[in-house]
Amino acid sequence: MATVVHALYNDDDVLMKAVKETRAAHHHIEEVYTPFPVHGLDKAMGLPHTRLAIMSFIYGCIGLTVAIVMMNYIMIEDWPQDIGGKPSFSYLENMPAFVPIMFELTVFFAAHLMVITFYLRSKMWPFKKAENPDVRTTDDLFLMEVATHGDNVQQVVDFLKETGAIEIKIEEKEDHH
Repeated sequence: MATVVHALYNDDDVLMKAVKETRAAHHHIEEVYTPFPVHGLDKAMGLPHTRLAIMSFIYGCIGLTVAIVMMNYIMIEDWPQDIGGKPSFSYLENMPAFVPIMFELTVFFAAHLMVITFYLRSKMWPFKKAENPDVRTTDDLFLMEVATHGDNVQQVVDFLKETGAIEIKIEEKEDHH
C-alpha cells in the first residue's frame, strides 16, 4: 500500500500552475484527472510522446496492402469482368477505379486498429472497474494525485494547499507492481 494525496482544483489554469510547481518541487505526480482535455498538461507533467501516430501509419499501410491484394485477387485473378468495356486483365490498367477503395480501407484499418491499440495500451477493456478516484472530475473539478513516501505526507499536503487546491484527501492506494 502506498499513500497518495488527492488535490482538487476548480480551474484548469490553477491546475497547470500547480502541476509545474509540484514537478519543480520534485514531487511525483501519479495521475491527473480532468473533465476535459487540458492543452499542454502532458508536457507539463513530463509525459513521453506517444507512438500512437506511428502505429496509425503502420495500420494504414496494412490497410492499403489488404486493399491492393484483395482487389487484385477479386477483380483480376478470381473473377475478371468486362465492366463498361474496360478489360480487367491487369491491375495497373484498372488502378484508377480502385483508388477510392484503397483510400477507404487505409482509413478504415488505421482508425479501427488505432482505437483497439489505444484501449489495449490504456488497459481499458469491457467490464473494467473505473479508476477515477472522485466522480466530480467528470463534471467540473480537476484532481492531481501525488505519491508520498509515508513520512512526508503532511509536507506534501501543505505544499498542495499553497498551490491553490480547494480540497485535499489522503488515501491509501494499492501498488500495481
